[in-house]
Amino acid sequence: MSAKAGVHEKGTFTIQDAIDNIKKDPDYSKAGAIGLFIGVVRGDTFEGQKVEKLHLEAYEEKADHVLGKICDDLNKKPGIVNVQIHHLLGEFKVGDDLVYVAVSGSHRPEVFSVLREAVERYKSEAPIFKKERVVTEKGSSEYWVSEKHTH
Repeated sequence: MSAKAGVHEKGTFTIQDAIDNIKKDPDYSKAGAIGLFIGVVRGDTFEGQKVEKLHLEAYEEKADHVLGKICDDLNKKPGIVNVQIHHLLGEFKVGDDLVYVAVSGSHRPEVFSVLREAVERYKSEAPIFKKERVVTEKGSSEYWVSEKHTH
């Protein structure tokens, strides 16, 4: 796994690690902005059910490769210095961080555009799987969530 992207067990990687990676880039002096996206566990589903917890798994070798490729692709865009995508795995409660995306670039418009593209791409391309545990009047239940139902 490269320092620019990958999956990590919860507790082994932080947003500060992503920022530090960005700032260690030899070309960091070309950056005029860093954009950050932090995905967190939402407290309810799109259907309004209360989320108790999430469990995230990945086909790790493939996920590392896909996240690295997305970063490589986006790093080639004009004005972009560095793109980082780091997804966490394990058990999560509401409010916990799930994913960090950091983009450095020479100007805001490029940074914002690439940050959005990086988020959309990892959600649709990376083999990361989410099991949601929800609480209803009838008790609790768990099910695997398809990303196409979470936009």
